[in-house]
Formats: sequence, structure tokens, C-alpha cells
Amino acid sequence: MSATATSRELLIVTIARLLAGVRHVAVGASSPIPAAAAMLLRAQDEAAGRRPVRLSILGSVKHNFFTNGSAELFDCAGQGRIDAFFLGGGQIDGQGNINLVGAGDYPQSKVRWPGSFGSAYLYFVVPRVILFREEHSRRVFVDKVDFVSAPGISPPGVHRTGGPHALLTGLGLFMFDAARGRFRLVSLHPGVTLAQVQDATGFAFDADPALAETDAPDVETLALLRGRVRAELHETYPDFANQLSQEASNHVE
Repeated sequence: MSATATSRELLIVTIARLLAGVRHVAVGASSPIPAAAAMLLRAQDEAAGRRPVRLSILGSVKHNFFTNGSAELFDCAGQGRIDAFFLGGGQIDGQGNINLVGAGDYPQSKVRWPGSFGSAYLYFVVPRVILFREEHSRRVFVDKVDFVSAPGISPPGVHRTGGPHALLTGLGLFMFDAARGRFRLVSLHPGVTLAQVQDATGFAFDADPALAETDAPDVETLALLRGRVRAELHETYPDFANQLSQEASNHVE
């Protein structure tokens, strides 16, 4: 990691890299780290003289092109006009299946989560779905989800233009091989070992032969994140923006 980057700043920068080349990214109302990454990419595009990525944050006034909430989001996604979206889950398994309903035998689930809403639909129609969970534990990353809210892969003959592209956690970055229905670990965050990731993951995965440390942000990127991007975050995620500021102030390499 760079001399001053925090763990959350590394996650934000990594997501921004995963979004490179997209035209339109949509972010849920409760996803401040992905939103910060999309804002960072937009700022980088403008600084480089490129056409900036279009950003739609549900629940935001300033950073949202939709006026009818999720209905417009679903229409836009179905028309192929959203290139990237983010999903999490109470459980995620090695085939990219997501559980947003609850843990245990449904419908007598011992633990209940908010629900699937449009996750299955968006998983099928958005080309670059990035799975994101800061927590990396066997409680989250299981061998098989208890309930499939959204399937990671589909049988042959099923029309599907979208699906999992990558999985980013607090320990590392995985890419998803749709043909094999399997994750591949491609980088470890600073201080993390392969054995640590294996111990914290309930499903089998491949390790890239070129497995390395997740790239740290350069000085210019970190300055942009702590300046313009953090200021933009205040409109929709004021508490998170303040947390980022405090974490950076307290961070000691």
C-alpha cells in the first residue's frame, strides 16, 4: 500500500479500476464505497479529458438521473443502458449465487435479511456486476447458499447478458469465470496471505499463478479521492465521508 492510503481507500480505488471503460454505472442507496469508486472514476475521466462515466446513485438528488427510482433503473438496465452495478449478500457461494433472504431453511429462516428486490433481474441484464463485501468470513462466503436470491450462472440456452464479474472483499480481489462457474483470486490486500483467505472462505477457489498484492493508489489518485470525491460524497453519504476523513487522519503506515 502507499504510505498514506487506508484500507477503505484501497477498496475504493480497486473498484474504480474494475469500472474502467463503462459508460453508465448505477449504485444502490446503501453502497457508499462503490459510489465513491464511481465518483473517483468520473473525476479521473474528466481530468484526463475523457467522456465521464454516467453515475446514478439511487436516493441521491445530485448524482441521480432517475426521477422514478427503481422502476427507471430496471427499464434502463433491461434496455442495456447500464454497464455496471453492485450486489452484496448475507451469503455468497463459489458459483456466484447470492442469498439476500435469510440463513437457515426457508421459510423458517433463523436470520432474515432485507430481501431480494431486483437483484435477480439486474444480475441477468447488467454485464458487469461487481460483488462487494468488506467482511470476509465463512459466515458470508459459504459452500452453498441457503436460499438463491440471484443465481451466479445459468443453464445452457438461457438468455443472459449479465452476471458476476468480480468479487472484492476486505482481504482480496477475485475474478469470476462464467464458463467454469468459479472464482479466481487475483490479488491479496497488503498484509494478507493466501492461507488466510483460504481459511476465511467456505468455498473452493483458484489462485492466480501471478497472485500479487493489490495495487496501491498513486499520489494523484489519492489526492483526488481525498479532495473532490470526498466532498461529493457529503451530499449522499455525509457520515461515510466523515469516516473516510477521520480514518485518513488516524492512519499511520
